[in-house]
Amino acid sequence: MASVDTVGDQFILGVRTIQWFFIDLFTGKFQWQEFVRQGAFMAGTSVLPTILVALPIGVTLSIQFALLAGQVGATSLAGAASGLVVIRQAASLVSAVLMAAAVGSAITADLGSRKMREEIDAMEVMGVSPIQRLVVPRFVACLVVGILLTGITCFVGFLAGYAFNIYLQNGTPGSFVSTFASFATVEDLVLALVKSIVFGAIVAIVACHKGLSTRGGPAGVANSVNAAVVEAVLLLMTVNVLMTQLYVLLFPRATL
Repeated sequence: MASVDTVGDQFILGVRTIQWFFIDLFTGKFQWQEFVRQGAFMAGTSVLPTILVALPIGVTLSIQFALLAGQVGATSLAGAASGLVVIRQAASLVSAVLMAAAVGSAITADLGSRKMREEIDAMEVMGVSPIQRLVVPRFVACLVVGILLTGITCFVGFLAGYAFNIYLQNGTPGSFVSTFASFATVEDLVLALVKSIVFGAIVAIVACHKGLSTRGGPAGVANSVNAAVVEAVLLLMTVNVLMTQLYVLLFPRATL
């Protein structure tokens, strides 16, 4: 029952956040300063870790694919690893997991501390909606930063795989780029961007919900941060599988 209540509360929070976003956007009451402040903080917190994670992922894919390609005699298809894995799966998922770990934990700690200091209750007493004032700017900032991090991961992952294949595995630049272009399509990039939007929304809603529902003092804040990161990562993995399978069913690729 507690799990059902949590899912229901997060769904309601998501719906109300989207409602307030459009209302504030069309009425000119959107918190642009808070949005910029939160976006800058999220980008500064997550860009460097994303790059540092994307580099070894690109290299690891090149190593594993080179071993597999050597066994089947398809060493010229090295660029396919970046097209099939980095853009389709790794970019959006890596960005979202790092956002859940770095950004989501910070959002939960911030809102949880405000809850413990009774700032949230004071806002409600004054007639100010915490969702409108605190959740909506963070929600939109997560969406924007998620898209940017996905683009950075695609670029860095491609460069890492390219450099490792060309300079350490004696590959040819033309072969790598041509196979990458053959396997990676515009639809794959669109899928990655759509995933980044959905993943950013999941991270924002889960983190804000856990922060606003914090109880139990400083220990409660720590528990909320831990719960937010774990739940967000589990949801991201599940939704990634569902979206990938749905994409394969709706848009099957006839040939590689």
